[in-house]
Amino acid sequence: MSTIALRDVAARARVSAGTVSNYLNHPHRVAPRTAARISSAIKELGYVSNHAARQLRIGSSTTIGHVTFEVGNHSFAEFSAGAAERAREVGFSILIGSDGGTVEGEAAHLDLFEAQRVRGLLLSPVGAFPKRRIEQLRDRGIPTVLVGARADTDTCSSVSFDEVAGGELVAGHLIEGGRRNLLFVGGPLGIETVADRLTGARQVVRRTPDARLEVIEVESRTVAIGRAVGLAIGRRPAGERPDGVFAANDALAIGIMNGLREAPGIVVPDDIAVVGYDDSDFGAGALVPLTSIARPGRQYGRTAMDLLHTAITRSDGRHSRVVFQPQLVVRRSSAAS
Repeated sequence: MSTIALRDVAARARVSAGTVSNYLNHPHRVAPRTAARISSAIKELGYVSNHAARQLRIGSSTTIGHVTFEVGNHSFAEFSAGAAERAREVGFSILIGSDGGTVEGEAAHLDLFEAQRVRGLLLSPVGAFPKRRIEQLRDRGIPTVLVGARADTDTCSSVSFDEVAGGELVAGHLIEGGRRNLLFVGGPLGIETVADRLTGARQVVRRTPDARLEVIEVESRTVAIGRAVGLAIGRRPAGERPDGVFAANDALAIGIMNGLREAPGIVVPDDIAVVGYDDSDFGAGALVPLTSIARPGRQYGRTAMDLLHTAITRSDGRHSRVVFQPQLVVRRSSAAS
C-alpha cells in the first residue's frame, strides 16, 4: 500500500507543497478558499500528517507526557479531563503512560517520553520523589510537574491534595458519630497519598483516648479486593469487628460494603459505618450512598497543566507548590438511622 505524501495533497488541491505545509502548521496564513481545497484533498486522499517528523524538524514538541500509576479510578478521570482541556487551550496534547504501579515501569515511561522529546511531563510518582531523574529531564529541556506528591520546589513545581487533612476528616467524622473501633483499608502504603491518609486518621485516633485504629494493607484498591476484605470482616466474631471503616478509595469502600452485605446480621451503617475517598459517581449512586472525600478533580488537572505551561514558557527557575483542601461529603453509609 503506497503512502500518501504532502506533495500528493498539493497536486490534488492545485497548490504548492509550501501552501499545504502552511495549512497544516499556520492555517491563518492560508486564504479560506485555498484552505477548503486543501481540506477536501486531504479527506479524499486519506492523508495523515507525520506530526512527529514535523516536530523534529522544527525542534519543538506539542506533546505532554503524563506518567501515572492508576488510570482506572474516578479521580484520575476527572484530573485527566481537566489537564487535557487546559492543554488544548494552550496548544498542547497529553499522552498518558501507565506504569503499572512499579518504580521500574515509571522509569521506563520516563525514558520513553524523553526519547520522544515531549515538551513537558506530568508525573504521579509511585514511590519517593525521583529528584535526580527530574533534574536530568529539566537539564535536557523537559520540565516536570509532580502530581499528587509534594515536590522540592528547588527542582520542580507540584500540585497535590492535603491527604493528611482528608484522613483527619474521615476519622473525625467516624468518631463524632460514636465509632471507636476503626479500620483503615488501603495500600500499598509506600504510595505517599495513601500513607498520608492513614497518617491523618492516626492523628485523630491518638487524640481520642478510647479509640483504636486497625490497618489492613492491600496491594491494590479495587472493588474485588474490597469485597474480600468485607467478607473477612463479616466472618469475625461480633466483638472483634470494627464499627467504622475508612477505605482509601471509593472502589475499595463499595467492595467492602458488598462483602458486608453478604454477612448475616450486619447492616451498613447501623453496625459498621463505611467511608470512601474520591467522591465518585458510582459511590454516590450505590445502594447505600457512600460518604466520601471530594476532590476538585478537573480544577486539579487544569492547575497541574497551568504549572507545566509556566515551566515551559518561563525560564527563571522559580517553582510553585499548590495544595488543594479536602471536603467531606456525608451520605447514608456513615449516618446510622
